[in-house]
Amino acid sequence: MKVGVLALQGAVAEHIRSIESAGAEGVVVKHPEQLDELEGLIIPGGESTTIGKLMRKYGFIEAIRYFAEKGKPIFGTCAGLIVMAKEIEGGEEAHLELMNIRVSRNAFGRQRESFETDLDVKGLEKPLRAVFIRAPLITEVGKDVEVLSTYKDEIVTARQGHLLVSSFHPELTDDYSLHGYFLEMIKTNKAVVN
Repeated sequence: MKVGVLALQGAVAEHIRSIESAGAEGVVVKHPEQLDELEGLIIPGGESTTIGKLMRKYGFIEAIRYFAEKGKPIFGTCAGLIVMAKEIEGGEEAHLELMNIRVSRNAFGRQRESFETDLDVKGLEKPLRAVFIRAPLITEVGKDVEVLSTYKDEIVTARQGHLLVSSFHPELTDDYSLHGYFLEMIKTNKAVVN
């Protein structure tokens, strides 16, 4: 199973390590045509406005939308969550508009307010160590979106069919369970498609 990590910004190497530790092949994605060989895609953190500009510049917006239309799973972490949202608070233009969620950027504050916590995530057997760095929040979800976890009553992990998002950085710990959950989404998706 080949899972790509969009390599425009963010912790690409850490996501590749997590994918491989969870049992799949990780692919660094620098060109839209690479999406054709993948069964899943991760959009990592970084700065959402910059990622959006780079996606437009290098032709990723339409390519990733087409990837999603084919039912292939996509996982957005931190800024990747923002990039996947249908609506962003504060006037930033939405980018991929894939997931029926509204998000607030930097909702947990700036870099110095970064923190780690153990988080119960629906579908995982044990709490996950979550690293929040200038993390966004999901402030609203559509009826087709399942909330997988909350922190202090705020939504931080959600799923909509073949789309998965987290406010935090699961790739910055040695716990690969959320990446494993994403690989299971890909396996289930392949069974349904085939």
